[in-house]
Amino acid sequence: MSDRAPVRVAHLGLGAFHRAHQAWYTERANDGDAEPWGIEAFTGRRPDLAAALTAQGDRYSLVVRAADGDSVSEISSIVRATDGADGDRWRTVLSDPNVGVLTLTITEAGYLLQPALDTDLAGLVADDGSALVTAPARIVDGLRARRRAHGGGFAVVSCDNLPGNGHVARSVVLDLAARVDPALADWIASTVSFVSSMVDRITPATTPADVETVLALTGRADAIPVVTEPFTEWILSGDFPAGRPAWEAGGARFVDDLEPFENRKLWLLNAAHSLLAYAGPPRGHETIDEAMLDPWCSDRVEQLWAEAREVLELPAAEIDQSVAALRERFGNGRIRHRLAQIAADGSQKLPPRIVEVQHRRLAAGLPVGEAGALVLAAWLVHLRDHSDQVTDAAAAALAHELPALDTAAQVDAVLRFLAPDLAAPLAAPVTDALLALAPARKDRS
Repeated sequence: MSDRAPVRVAHLGLGAFHRAHQAWYTERANDGDAEPWGIEAFTGRRPDLAAALTAQGDRYSLVVRAADGDSVSEISSIVRATDGADGDRWRTVLSDPNVGVLTLTITEAGYLLQPALDTDLAGLVADDGSALVTAPARIVDGLRARRRAHGGGFAVVSCDNLPGNGHVARSVVLDLAARVDPALADWIASTVSFVSSMVDRITPATTPADVETVLALTGRADAIPVVTEPFTEWILSGDFPAGRPAWEAGGARFVDDLEPFENRKLWLLNAAHSLLAYAGPPRGHETIDEAMLDPWCSDRVEQLWAEAREVLELPAAEIDQSVAALRERFGNGRIRHRLAQIAADGSQKLPPRIVEVQHRRLAAGLPVGEAGALVLAAWLVHLRDHSDQVTDAAAAALAHELPALDTAAQVDAVLRFLAPDLAAPLAAPVTDALLALAPARKDRS
């Protein structure tokens, strides 16, 4: 490892997205930084990827899949990959004063106080080095080790796809730390910065054909390449008391107020994904690019964007640039972004993506957005017509209830589930959209 950058960043949640996003930005930073930052990446639950990366000398291929072809680069910013169950190594890395940043890709569920946290809490209180399972417990364990080693200031950077992710991480970690040791919680509150960030880069699952592509283009055998789209974005807000890589070399942006950018992603990218995920399959589409070739779908996506931009607190030029990029991204047929994958867990996704826009529109004196109402109606149809296949646990009971109700009762049930305070103003627009969807499913012109 003498020719590699020293470990100065820890990462929890090693997977394809981290390797396509934060590791790529760190690679770009190291290209021109006099003091390179190496990443030690810890797996979430399984050791497989750490073992595979180690077998390849902690190097892998990143395939950027553009509409006109593939390009491949080698990524070496992850200088060590470690089984997340190795608690001793985890504590050693986080207590190292040369390590100043912990990045997280643990998904929204990773912050939840799962039943396993009770066991982890007991292990933390016992302080016996027992294996910990949940991400919050592992973070508290690592920060406790840093405090004991007088490791100094530290930044935790959440890269998860939820608004205010740094605030969420801070709240969960401080709550758990206070239950373990109030003095530890006080130290974390005064010493550790929790940075929020907005991340965006589609990273589909790697296939055997992708492995063959890397071999054909580079002559290198790589069992674990990562495939991603050309577009990438990272916007961060927060302090780095122990420094950070020069991520801006890869295009990362640092802002004081992240919320407008989070809303831009939720209301433009994610909302359009939801519209296509629920309205596209009844029209015979399986992927984003297929649905966007359908004028009926693309017209409604454009309408959805027009409705959102009226309440987005960003300059018009910024919104124009984002919409133009989305049109290009959605049309990239070589990135097979499947609608069925996007459609999962609508009960969690639709409130911030769709309902919040309606809140903002009504508060601004604007009418309910017709395209936004269409998304809610399409989700209703998705639940009602596939009630025996719904994997959204929170909406399972609602899905089974819908087929026995008449149209008005269906709309009322869905709105009271998603947006009870907007049930009255949304009822007529969603009903109209629901009635319009029936012929749209047959007329695929």
